[in-house]
Amino acid sequence: MPDQSLIQVEHLYKEYYTDAGSVPVLKDVNLEIRKGEFVAIMGPSGSGKSTFMNILGCLDLPTAGRYVLDGRDVGTLQKDALAGLRNEVIGFVFQGFNLLPRANLVDNVALPLVYAGVDKEERRRRSEELLAKVGLATHGHHAPNQISGGQQQRVAIARALINKPRLILADEPTGNLDTSTSEEIMKLLSDLNQHDGITIVLVTHEPDIAAHAGRMVQFVDGKVTHDGAITHGGIEGVQA
Repeated sequence: MPDQSLIQVEHLYKEYYTDAGSVPVLKDVNLEIRKGEFVAIMGPSGSGKSTFMNILGCLDLPTAGRYVLDGRDVGTLQKDALAGLRNEVIGFVFQGFNLLPRANLVDNVALPLVYAGVDKEERRRRSEELLAKVGLATHGHHAPNQISGGQQQRVAIARALINKPRLILADEPTGNLDTSTSEEIMKLLSDLNQHDGITIVLVTHEPDIAAHAGRMVQFVDGKVTHDGAITHGGIEGVQA
Protein backbone atom coordinates (compact mmCIF):
# COMPACT_ATOMS: atom_id res chain seq x y z
CA MET A 1 0.00 0.00 0.00
CA PRO A 2 1.49 3.40 -0.92
CA ASP A 3 2.40 5.83 1.85
CA GLN A 4 -0.62 8.04 2.52
CA SER A 5 1.30 10.56 4.63
CA LEU A 6 1.78 13.99 3.05
CA ILE A 7 3.18 15.82 6.10
CA GLN A 8 5.23 14.30 8.91
CA VAL A 9 6.60 16.50 11.68
CA GLU A 10 8.78 14.92 14.37
CA HIS A 11 10.04 16.62 17.54
CA LEU A 12 9.89 20.04 15.90
CA TYR A 13 11.36 23.00 17.76
CA LYS A 14 11.65 26.63 16.68
CA GLU A 15 13.46 29.40 18.52
CA TYR A 16 14.08 33.00 17.56
CA TYR A 17 17.15 34.76 18.85
CA THR A 18 17.01 38.31 20.19
CA ASP A 19 19.34 40.57 22.14
CA ALA A 20 17.56 39.38 25.27
CA GLY A 21 18.20 35.72 24.45
CA SER A 22 16.35 32.91 22.70
CA VAL A 23 12.56 32.90 22.45
CA PRO A 24 11.02 29.42 22.08
CA VAL A 25 8.04 29.41 19.71
CA LEU A 26 7.47 25.73 18.93
CA LYS A 27 8.19 23.02 21.50
CA ASP A 28 8.40 19.34 20.54
CA VAL A 29 5.60 19.34 17.96
CA ASN A 30 4.73 15.93 16.49
CA LEU A 31 2.08 15.70 13.79
CA GLU A 32 1.10 13.70 10.73
CA ILE A 33 -1.31 14.90 8.05
CA ARG A 34 -2.46 12.36 5.51
CA LYS A 35 -3.22 12.94 1.85
CA GLY A 36 -6.75 14.25 1.33
CA GLU A 37 -7.27 15.57 4.86
CA PHE A 38 -8.78 18.98 5.69
CA VAL A 39 -7.13 20.21 8.89
CA ALA A 40 -7.88 23.42 10.80
CA ILE A 41 -5.08 24.92 12.92
CA MET A 42 -6.32 27.03 15.82
CA GLY A 43 -4.85 28.78 18.84
CA PRO A 44 -4.54 32.18 20.48
CA SER A 45 -2.18 34.87 19.18
CA GLY A 46 1.41 33.93 19.96
CA SER A 47 0.64 30.23 20.19
CA GLY A 48 3.02 29.30 17.35
CA LYS A 49 0.47 28.38 14.70
CA SER A 50 1.70 30.94 12.14
CA THR A 51 5.32 29.89 12.66
CA PHE A 52 4.23 26.28 12.20
CA MET A 53 2.48 27.17 8.94
CA ASN A 54 5.59 28.97 7.68
CA ILE A 55 7.60 25.81 8.32
CA LEU A 56 5.00 23.64 6.58
CA GLY A 57 5.20 26.03 3.62
CA CYS A 58 9.01 25.72 3.45
CA LEU A 59 9.22 29.47 4.12
CA ASP A 60 11.11 28.93 7.39
CA LEU A 61 13.20 26.12 8.85
CA PRO A 62 12.92 24.60 12.33
CA THR A 63 15.66 24.99 14.90
CA ALA A 64 15.51 21.25 15.55
CA GLY A 65 13.41 18.30 14.52
CA ARG A 66 12.40 16.70 11.23
CA TYR A 67 9.87 17.73 8.60
CA VAL A 68 9.05 15.34 5.77
CA LEU A 69 6.86 16.72 2.96
CA ASP A 70 5.53 14.32 0.34
CA GLY A 71 8.26 11.82 1.20
CA ARG A 72 11.14 14.31 1.12
CA ASP A 73 13.08 15.37 4.20
CA VAL A 74 12.97 19.16 3.98
CA GLY A 75 16.00 19.62 6.23
CA THR A 76 18.29 17.83 3.77
CA LEU A 77 17.40 19.99 0.74
CA GLN A 78 19.49 22.77 -0.74
CA LYS A 79 17.86 26.15 -1.40
CA ASP A 80 16.98 25.48 -5.06
CA ALA A 81 15.59 22.02 -4.32
CA LEU A 82 13.54 23.45 -1.45
CA ALA A 83 12.06 26.13 -3.71
CA GLY A 84 11.28 23.47 -6.31
CA LEU A 85 9.50 21.30 -3.76
CA ARG A 86 7.48 24.27 -2.52
CA ASN A 87 6.41 25.26 -6.04
CA GLU A 88 5.58 21.69 -7.01
CA VAL A 89 3.57 20.62 -3.96
CA ILE A 90 2.11 23.72 -2.24
CA GLY A 91 -0.38 26.42 -3.10
CA PHE A 92 -0.72 29.39 -0.73
CA VAL A 93 -3.84 31.40 0.14
CA PHE A 94 -3.47 34.43 2.42
CA GLN A 95 -5.81 36.74 4.29
CA GLY A 96 -4.73 39.77 2.26
CA PHE A 97 -5.24 38.22 -1.25
CA ASN A 98 -1.83 39.60 -2.41
CA LEU A 99 -3.00 40.35 -5.95
CA LEU A 100 -1.09 42.64 -8.30
CA PRO A 101 -3.25 45.79 -8.57
CA ARG A 102 -2.21 46.72 -12.13
CA ALA A 103 -2.58 43.25 -13.63
CA ASN A 104 -5.89 41.78 -14.74
CA LEU A 105 -7.25 38.63 -13.14
CA VAL A 106 -5.97 36.30 -15.86
CA ASP A 107 -2.42 37.59 -15.39
CA ASN A 108 -2.72 37.46 -11.58
CA VAL A 109 -3.72 33.81 -11.66
CA ALA A 110 -1.02 32.96 -14.21
CA LEU A 111 1.82 34.65 -12.32
CA PRO A 112 3.37 31.46 -10.83
CA LEU A 113 3.59 30.02 -14.34
CA VAL A 114 5.70 33.00 -15.44
CA TYR A 115 8.32 31.99 -12.87
CA ALA A 116 8.00 28.37 -14.02
CA GLY A 117 8.82 29.36 -17.61
CA VAL A 118 5.47 28.31 -19.13
CA ASP A 119 4.69 29.97 -22.46
CA LYS A 120 2.13 32.78 -22.66
CA GLU A 121 -0.59 30.87 -24.52
CA GLU A 122 -0.52 27.97 -22.06
CA ARG A 123 -0.50 30.38 -19.10
CA ARG A 124 -3.61 32.09 -20.39
CA ARG A 125 -5.40 28.82 -21.09
CA ARG A 126 -4.79 27.41 -17.64
CA SER A 127 -5.59 30.71 -15.94
CA GLU A 128 -8.93 31.07 -17.72
CA GLU A 129 -9.77 27.45 -16.89
CA LEU A 130 -9.18 28.06 -13.19
CA LEU A 131 -11.08 31.35 -13.15
CA ALA A 132 -14.03 29.40 -14.54
CA LYS A 133 -13.55 26.77 -11.83
CA VAL A 134 -13.90 29.41 -9.09
CA GLY A 135 -16.91 31.05 -10.75
CA LEU A 136 -15.19 34.01 -12.42
CA ALA A 137 -15.12 32.94 -16.06
CA THR A 138 -16.37 36.32 -17.34
CA HIS A 139 -14.12 38.46 -15.12
CA GLY A 140 -10.67 37.72 -16.48
CA HIS A 141 -10.12 41.18 -18.00
CA HIS A 142 -11.01 43.00 -14.76
CA ALA A 143 -8.46 44.48 -12.35
CA PRO A 144 -8.60 43.42 -8.68
CA ASN A 145 -10.11 46.76 -7.58
CA GLN A 146 -13.07 46.16 -9.90
CA ILE A 147 -14.31 43.08 -8.03
CA SER A 148 -15.42 42.32 -4.47
CA GLY A 149 -13.26 41.01 -1.63
CA GLY A 150 -14.82 37.57 -1.92
CA GLN A 151 -14.11 37.51 -5.64
CA GLN A 152 -10.53 38.59 -4.99
CA GLN A 153 -10.09 35.64 -2.63
CA ARG A 154 -11.47 33.34 -5.33
CA VAL A 155 -8.80 34.72 -7.67
CA ALA A 156 -6.17 34.03 -5.00
CA ILE A 157 -7.43 30.45 -4.70
CA ALA A 158 -7.27 30.04 -8.49
CA ARG A 159 -3.68 31.31 -8.40
CA ALA A 160 -2.88 28.80 -5.65
CA LEU A 161 -4.20 26.01 -7.89
CA ILE A 162 -2.29 27.00 -11.05
CA ASN A 163 0.66 24.66 -10.41
CA LYS A 164 -1.71 21.76 -9.57
CA PRO A 165 -0.60 21.51 -5.93
CA ARG A 166 -1.31 18.54 -3.70
CA LEU A 167 -1.46 20.81 -0.64
CA ILE A 168 -3.09 24.18 -0.01
CA LEU A 169 -1.95 26.20 3.00
CA ALA A 170 -4.57 28.82 3.83
CA ASP A 171 -3.70 31.44 6.45
CA GLU A 172 -6.87 33.18 7.72
CA PRO A 173 -8.39 33.11 4.21
CA THR A 174 -11.70 34.56 5.42
CA GLY A 175 -10.23 37.12 7.81
CA ASN A 176 -11.14 40.12 5.63
CA LEU A 177 -14.55 38.84 4.53
CA ASP A 178 -18.10 39.11 5.83
CA THR A 179 -19.92 36.04 7.15
CA SER A 180 -21.83 35.21 3.98
CA THR A 181 -18.77 35.58 1.74
CA SER A 182 -16.67 33.57 4.21
CA GLU A 183 -19.12 30.69 3.87
CA GLU A 184 -18.81 30.84 0.08
CA ILE A 185 -15.02 30.68 0.28
CA MET A 186 -15.15 27.77 2.73
CA LYS A 187 -17.54 25.89 0.46
CA LEU A 188 -15.08 26.37 -2.40
CA LEU A 189 -12.19 25.05 -0.28
CA SER A 190 -14.32 22.12 0.90
CA ASP A 191 -15.18 21.25 -2.71
CA LEU A 192 -11.49 21.32 -3.66
CA ASN A 193 -10.79 18.95 -0.79
CA GLN A 194 -13.69 16.56 -1.34
CA HIS A 195 -13.88 16.48 -5.13
CA ASP A 196 -10.29 17.15 -6.19
CA GLY A 197 -8.58 15.40 -3.27
CA ILE A 198 -6.41 18.39 -2.39
CA THR A 199 -5.09 18.36 1.15
CA ILE A 200 -5.91 21.59 2.96
CA VAL A 201 -4.35 23.02 6.11
CA LEU A 202 -6.17 26.12 7.32
CA VAL A 203 -5.28 28.61 10.07
CA THR A 204 -8.27 30.36 11.60
CA HIS A 205 -9.43 32.03 14.82
CA GLU A 206 -13.08 31.29 14.05
CA PRO A 207 -14.69 28.03 15.27
CA ASP A 208 -17.41 28.24 12.61
CA ILE A 209 -14.73 28.40 9.90
CA ALA A 210 -12.74 25.55 11.48
CA ALA A 211 -15.92 23.47 11.57
CA HIS A 212 -15.68 23.04 7.78
CA ALA A 213 -12.57 20.90 8.31
CA GLY A 214 -12.55 17.27 9.31
CA ARG A 215 -9.86 17.64 11.96
CA MET A 216 -8.75 20.36 14.33
CA VAL A 217 -5.27 20.89 15.82
CA GLN A 218 -4.87 23.48 18.56
CA PHE A 219 -1.65 25.18 19.56
CA VAL A 220 -1.13 26.80 22.96
CA ASP A 221 2.28 28.16 24.03
CA GLY A 222 4.06 26.41 21.18
CA LYS A 223 2.63 22.96 21.89
CA VAL A 224 -0.17 20.90 20.39
CA THR A 225 -2.83 20.70 23.10
CA HIS A 226 -5.65 19.17 21.06
CA ASP A 227 -5.76 17.03 17.94
CA GLY A 228 -8.98 15.36 16.96
CA ALA A 229 -11.82 14.91 14.51
CA ILE A 230 -14.47 17.58 14.20
CA THR A 231 -17.93 16.11 14.66
CA HIS A 232 -21.24 17.43 13.36
CA GLY A 233 -21.85 18.72 16.89
CA GLY A 234 -19.01 21.19 16.47
CA ILE A 235 -15.62 21.66 18.09
CA GLU A 236 -15.34 20.49 21.67
CA GLY A 237 -12.57 20.62 24.23
CA VAL A 238 -10.92 23.64 22.64
CA GLN A 239 -9.75 26.80 24.34
CA ALA A 240 -11.59 29.91 23.21
